[in-house]
Amino acid sequence: MTDLFTTYTGSVLQMLLIAAGYLGFFAIAGLLLVWLERRVAAFFQLRLGPNRVGPFGLMQTIADALKLLSKELTGTDKADKFLYNLAPYFVIITALIALAVLPFSQQIQAFDINIGLFFLTAVSSVGVIGILLGGWSSNNKYALIGAMRSGVQTVSYELSVGLSLLTMVLLTGSLQLSEIIEVQKDGWLIVQGHVPALIAFLIFMIAGTAETNRAPFDLVEAESELGAGFHTEYSGMKFAYFFLAEFINMFIIAAIAVVVFFGGWLSPFGITESLPWLGAFWFLGKTLVIIFLMMWFRWTFPRLRVDQILTLEWKYLLPINLFNIVFMAVIIWLNLEIKF
Repeated sequence: MTDLFTTYTGSVLQMLLIAAGYLGFFAIAGLLLVWLERRVAAFFQLRLGPNRVGPFGLMQTIADALKLLSKELTGTDKADKFLYNLAPYFVIITALIALAVLPFSQQIQAFDINIGLFFLTAVSSVGVIGILLGGWSSNNKYALIGAMRSGVQTVSYELSVGLSLLTMVLLTGSLQLSEIIEVQKDGWLIVQGHVPALIAFLIFMIAGTAETNRAPFDLVEAESELGAGFHTEYSGMKFAYFFLAEFINMFIIAAIAVVVFFGGWLSPFGITESLPWLGAFWFLGKTLVIIFLMMWFRWTFPRLRVDQILTLEWKYLLPINLFNIVFMAVIIWLNLEIKF
């Protein structure tokens, strides 16, 4: 009985420590990505960006977070209080759950399941419920318009995200993230998969950017039209949850791209890393490159109209995706994948 209690206690403590580690990573990564976004924006706009609070402005986002903590939590009198308060937690919890499946290295992964890629896409899709609830329950017409735009955009671009990943699943024959990375020991899938893999990556990046509601697909929050979109009526930490979740979702999209197309934790030099921190170094380094690419999108392209966003998905990306899956299937059937 004592041994059983000790084992159970040890398991609970282990889970609590892992949860605390992921929560800490969630907070730190969110703050650093906000700082990086500001620095990248300043670079593209030929200005300095945050440079006053702390070295290179690194403490600026911490100061902003403390400011949001001190803000009053306001809302409209006619809002649906229960759903209004629940909405931010939908967004933040789904992002946390998705983080748990990501393999940072061969030894650092909280939850490795045989349907990992499917699990990631399913969990990521739940986040839009928080946006819809927040916009509808706020009893604000601008918030409602933003929420409805988010629903339309997310449902549309989820198809392209899923189909582009399915194209790569055909090549690997597995949905388990660790196995997808193991397949790439002989070369990254973006190389092994020939032209279809490159097309799948380009479509995934476009659709993934739309999924995170970032420019040029940011009609959900279009400041010039809707104030702040679905979170117009939010303040303080509830607003911070939405803001933080957007950057963590960007990290998740970039991490999925790294796992599926660029070898995950594997070194680009074909060396198997035995130390956990080396694998995590390569994983995070590649992820930051993809994140920079997404930030480059934001500060380069103008915002699209609603009809342009939907036309891009339904008339172009979706047909190209369907053709690309068949193209990949033919290549696999002819056994043309590159081996190193």
